[in-house]
Amino acid sequence: MSDGTAANSQLDAIARVLESAARLGVELNEDEARDWMAAMAAEASGGDLVVDVDSGVFGHRVTMLDLSPSELARFRRLMPIVGFENRPNVATALALSGSAAQSRIHAFPADADFFERINISVSTREEACDLLAEVIRDKALATMSGPTHRLWEVKFGTYDAEVTKDGKRLAAGSPMSWAPPEIVAGRLEVITSDGSARTIDWSEAAREPGWCKLDWVVADPERGQLANASNMLDVTWEAPDGTITPLDGFLDPYFQEVYLERDTKPLFERVIRELSADAVANYVGQLEKEVVKYSGTDPNWGKVARRLYNIFRLTSRYAEAAYIRELFDEPTTALYQVAALIRTLEEASAAGSPFESEVMVAQADQLIMSAIGALEGQQEAVIVGHLLALRARLAGHAATTGTEDISAAQAAAMDAVNEYFHERLLELPAIADYLATLTAKTD
Repeated sequence: MSDGTAANSQLDAIARVLESAARLGVELNEDEARDWMAAMAAEASGGDLVVDVDSGVFGHRVTMLDLSPSELARFRRLMPIVGFENRPNVATALALSGSAAQSRIHAFPADADFFERINISVSTREEACDLLAEVIRDKALATMSGPTHRLWEVKFGTYDAEVTKDGKRLAAGSPMSWAPPEIVAGRLEVITSDGSARTIDWSEAAREPGWCKLDWVVADPERGQLANASNMLDVTWEAPDGTITPLDGFLDPYFQEVYLERDTKPLFERVIRELSADAVANYVGQLEKEVVKYSGTDPNWGKVARRLYNIFRLTSRYAEAAYIRELFDEPTTALYQVAALIRTLEEASAAGSPFESEVMVAQADQLIMSAIGALEGQQEAVIVGHLLALRARLAGHAATTGTEDISAAQAAAMDAVNEYFHERLLELPAIADYLATLTAKTD
């Protein structure tokens, strides 16, 4: 395709995007959209990895365009809580991921998402698993509770058979979730499929670490609010011959990560050399499967929008990406934040919490105002009613557990988010056609 043909094609695409945005009342600034598309196209001609000289952060070129430098200081204050330190035979590289790495476009970020590569250099895989178990448990115990944080949950280990835990049936291959008391004890209790009790020790879970993730509730004094902070781990074992093997069998790509420390770049580059030459195509294929999943029988159109945005950025469909980019800035998307923070407040209010009730009540007030700003009519009345009940309990004016209000408020918020993204994604013909094509592939 010649430069002139490509330019005309982009003009046609942005014209269609502007038309769809106008019909739905989405405030898409034409000049800003064109500038962003031009920046994306310019970056595509450079290398995949970009280093910001001033801040020292680095990441994939398309991800770095969505990072807001003004947010870096806030995320770096969380590093002592969420980040792992190097130790003998253990090297680490901490990054932002998810909406935290796209802070320039998410007007209402809900969580502080981190991602960390942990490379363990020992003689055998078994030694690597044992050392990982020690590293994760040490981190969990050290950050169990403090003035500005509280450990929520750790995912470590994989069930080798179907079990029931806390009344929930879990299939073989499901990740093990550890609550703080279970981490302290070093064991958890489950019921097997034949009804007998089974105790799983932390050391037993280490045999197949699987999906490893830690979650905390953290206070942000600057914003006067609480948030969920998580750290997803990608753990690799480096054998004496230099071979690098992911402990969960899958090496995560780096297309949504912004690494926070320049001196971790050598480790990052050593590990990602193991990615296949068609890593982008594989990653896009993985995202497409998730798009089909989240647009199916139990839809989450907010997740569909996030994945489509990343697909379109990586496949040079910049007009569609620019359109979705603006959707994240609309008031209704604040309900995504509402849904996430409701559960954060519930966890923060548990017995022994280090957080003051005034902070939690103030945040409930913020959520109520977000709901009022985003909704109207019956939808507004329903979710605000549930949030007011939650606020009363946080303030100590209600004795009930509030579980029903929490679940109902989350469901109402997500219903509104689903409706918002579903309508606006399908309004753009190019996106509607793309979704139809993906669905047809799986039929």
